[in-house]
Amino acid sequence: MTEQGVDLDERFRTEIEALTASPSRPAGELIDPGGRVSGARCLELFESQATSRQLDLAARRLGGVRRGYYSIGSSGHEGNAAVAAALRATDPALLHYRSGAFFVHRARQVAGLDPIRDVLLGVVAAAADPISGGRHKVFGSKAAGVIPQTSTIASQLPRAVGLGFAIGRAAQLGVTSEWPSDAVVLCSFGDASANHSTATGAINTAIHTAHQGIPMPVLFVCEDNGIGISVPTPPDWIEHAYGLRPGLEYFCADGWDALDALTTAQSAADWVRENRKPAFLRLRTVRLLGHAGSDVESAYRRPADIAADLLRDPVIETARLLVTVGVATPDEVIDRYDDVRTRVEAMAELVGHEPKLSSAAAVMAPLAPSHPDVVRTDALRQEAIDTANRAARPAQVPGQESNRVAVVNDAMTLAQAVNHTLGALLARDHDVLVFGEDVGRKGGVYGVTKGLQKAFGARRVFDTLLDEQSVLGTALGTALAGFLPIPEIQYLAYLHNAADQLRGEAATLQFFSHGQYRNPMVIRIAGYAYQKGFGGHFHNDNSIAALRDIPGLILASPSRADDAAAMLRTCVSAGRVDGRVSVFLEPIALYHTRDLHEPGDGAWLAPPSADHVAIGRARVYGDGTDLTIVSFANGVPMSLRVARRLAESGIFARVLDLRWLAPLPLEDLLHHARATGRVLVADETRHSGGVSEALCAALVDAGFDGRIARVTSEDSFIPLGPAAETVLLDEDRIEAAAGKLLAEP
Repeated sequence: MTEQGVDLDERFRTEIEALTASPSRPAGELIDPGGRVSGARCLELFESQATSRQLDLAARRLGGVRRGYYSIGSSGHEGNAAVAAALRATDPALLHYRSGAFFVHRARQVAGLDPIRDVLLGVVAAAADPISGGRHKVFGSKAAGVIPQTSTIASQLPRAVGLGFAIGRAAQLGVTSEWPSDAVVLCSFGDASANHSTATGAINTAIHTAHQGIPMPVLFVCEDNGIGISVPTPPDWIEHAYGLRPGLEYFCADGWDALDALTTAQSAADWVRENRKPAFLRLRTVRLLGHAGSDVESAYRRPADIAADLLRDPVIETARLLVTVGVATPDEVIDRYDDVRTRVEAMAELVGHEPKLSSAAAVMAPLAPSHPDVVRTDALRQEAIDTANRAARPAQVPGQESNRVAVVNDAMTLAQAVNHTLGALLARDHDVLVFGEDVGRKGGVYGVTKGLQKAFGARRVFDTLLDEQSVLGTALGTALAGFLPIPEIQYLAYLHNAADQLRGEAATLQFFSHGQYRNPMVIRIAGYAYQKGFGGHFHNDNSIAALRDIPGLILASPSRADDAAAMLRTCVSAGRVDGRVSVFLEPIALYHTRDLHEPGDGAWLAPPSADHVAIGRARVYGDGTDLTIVSFANGVPMSLRVARRLAESGIFARVLDLRWLAPLPLEDLLHHARATGRVLVADETRHSGGVSEALCAALVDAGFDGRIARVTSEDSFIPLGPAAETVLLDEDRIEAAAGKLLAEP
């Protein structure tokens, strides 16, 4: 145990032993002036606080003997147990990593849970850890409604706001949700995190949403200990920043004062539950034991400041209250404390020997659950699809005169097919939501969602504010409440404003909850380059490396209408069946493309296929035996035109459309590579970090002994106007690369 840890234990005994017993009173008697808190309630609170404290000390002891792996403690924050006491076990909670006492108190409210064992199993990374299965130490419990978060820097706030929105929306739409319709969403975080753009954006979104009369029952709890790692927070900052925000009810309590914390937290929770609006509770705390196990506070804090925090130790103060009001004698309080310590120490000894995850397969098991046959069955609910297709009326897109899609033998553009399929899904499944910036009234920048709000109502197809973190947070929250959200990110470059909501939140939830929690969704993104007459790097982005790097993420990228329809259904079904998160990357420049080889040929139109496209399966055009051109998105029609010109020279190529960029269709790639012995990857993404790197590496890893070449766009942002053509892949470059590859002996 650390020296400071010993001091906390000894200081508790010294302080309580020095107290004089007061006349006893029944534990059930109310002890606060407002008549809301009983002595028994304070005894329960003390036990949770003492348990959290001993868990912190046990974690440090386990780390000291190399049997524990986590020591960011909750000491000094034990007042947050009062927040748990003010809420119901059915209120979803997204917790700060110092909300240990909240977790303990919440778990004690649910029959069959043992918070001591559960927390310690996480500390030692045991495979038996009931929430993460040994993948990380997180505060989480399916039974207790605690949604696991890892070392969060405010990243859980957008999800909390989305969940607050979803609880009311689920009740309105009759969607089955695990959360009661009167639930309050609890979201706790630190004072340093309160300054993060993610936090300020999420709280703004909550206020903005409630301002429109939409229910937003979220209680934000800022556990303000006045310091972020080593950087002080001004004492008046949190109140200055949030205390006078219109539309945000503000509460403040001292976390070391049990009566103040309990009564204020109860008032805050009751206010949110009754008004269905957001509130902010500043819970003033102290930080004891430093930031984490390796932290040396004396390197950046004055001894007087550390000593002042010790004088506000919430465990001591709650014990002092119990003695002062006569609920317990000093000896009884110390006996309770020692009993908690004994139980924690005994459990720490037991869990220290628990088996750990021992294989990559075991670690990765929750990352990408896959039941392709069930997904196929769900995607091909044909009778329902046919009914939905008849009900869905695809919307007008630019250049069309009516709200019906102009078709050639029922053939559509890619944009029309996406619109048509979204309509069919909304008609078929009442839990589907479509939302994003400009997707409602306007129908999207490119008309892809036009008419859907009129057909299905603003409760299911709606506009969000212009904040990508909030768009994805809404998806994360609605998915937790029983919806299948299909949010839209307006442009690929905009995603980077909110990438952590995808990487750090959406993709990790199944991993850190061992599949007990999931957030199924399909994120539609308009992307890539080649727009004519409009562009620049913010509206033409060809970098997808940040997406392909996310474990378990499905990355779909159709190039034509029939694939777009089938792949969109597959992604939705993968979410419904396996809880998967998909990004559906739509090539802007192909949205309204009709022709392939000559003006008016209509060769790039296709009917919205009712066939199934399995995840990770490519599509081949032609059966040429001289060359395999591998491409995707805009590169597919370019490659097909090149293949036609090569055929006129007596060289016959097949074109492989990958369709899926994660997972890559490696089986199909290898098959068609071996069929010709020559592979040219035509990759519209960048030379460095682009898709072609992975494809070439995959061929080498598989032992392909033929010739491989690649042609890509440049490592450059995309400029405005004709200059874009200088850095982007084009047909001339593809044809030149093909000629060079074919000329090699």
